[in-house]
Amino acid sequence: MAKTILVIDDNNDLRENTAEILELAGYRTLTAENGKRGVDVAVREKPSLIVCDIMMPELDGYGVLHLLRKNEDTANIPFIFLTAKTERSDFRKGMEMGADDYVTKPFEDIELLNAIEVRLKKSEVLEQKYAPTAQGLSQFVRDIKDTGLMQHLSEQYAVEQYSKKQNLYAESKRPRYLYYLVAGKVKAYKTHEDGKEYITDLYSAGDFVGYSALIEDKNYDDTAVIVEDAEIMQIPREDFLTMIHSDVNIAAKFIRIITQNVKEKEERLLSLAYSSLRKRVAKALVDLNQKFNADGGATHAIEISREEIAQYVGTATESLIRTLSDFKSEKLIDIRNGKIVVSDAQKLKNLLY
Repeated sequence: MAKTILVIDDNNDLRENTAEILELAGYRTLTAENGKRGVDVAVREKPSLIVCDIMMPELDGYGVLHLLRKNEDTANIPFIFLTAKTERSDFRKGMEMGADDYVTKPFEDIELLNAIEVRLKKSEVLEQKYAPTAQGLSQFVRDIKDTGLMQHLSEQYAVEQYSKKQNLYAESKRPRYLYYLVAGKVKAYKTHEDGKEYITDLYSAGDFVGYSALIEDKNYDDTAVIVEDAEIMQIPREDFLTMIHSDVNIAAKFIRIITQNVKEKEERLLSLAYSSLRKRVAKALVDLNQKFNADGGATHAIEISREEIAQYVGTATESLIRTLSDFKSEKLIDIRNGKIVVSDAQKLKNLLY
């Protein structure tokens, strides 16, 4: 069945031309000539994806996105802005409000079609049910890789054999993998100063092991040892962090798989992931602020783009923008002429501890 795309644009020629391009590409199209009409159509028809102009009379694209994101029935519909405006502030505002992509007019047909294809693939992956197993996780990773959103994930993960009493990892060591216990049993313990062992957790087939140290980017605070001969799948640290930090929605889906939908674990892990991203962005801003204000005089803006800061942090631009928006509302930073100015360097530093 063909996917349905809603095109909202007050320019008759552009709206109809865009709809024609999409129909030729095999999509079913709906159109709306203004924002209010677009919201009505979206709520009634629940399209697979929405392409929307920003500058429209009565209700602009931001208003459309705001209303649809507030409605539970339309909150998760992929949303792509079309605009002739190229200012960074418009890009930031749209992404902070929850837009999925941004295509600047005039655009090539293939540019819009590629953007739509990627967002539809991502939406399908996020809606799909994945078993909380090694196979389910591997399929999720392959599907995410196939969307084109993440290019450098491993094709498959090794399953290693471990013998009873063999260490999986040791206290104070740096984590290298997320472990999935295919078969066998593992215990985690800490050694007290009196030499006694205190068991902190027990794992059996179907459990994921070692994710907290990965997310918090710290050494292990316990030791894991094989209690019963085990088969363990090893997911490299780099793949795990890519999945957690590149996209908020992908992170949430990934976490639901590895926590087997246990709400308490989900919320803790999402909190850790969010905390880690906040700390990484805070550290980047502290470092950059020192570089741009080395003279000790008046406070200068950080003169590099959002994309460059995202690369410095190691996250997606959209995730960086959302974190910067939080920092701005908390009065840790200010935005002046599109540039970041650190308002409270000390509070930013305190986020690191």
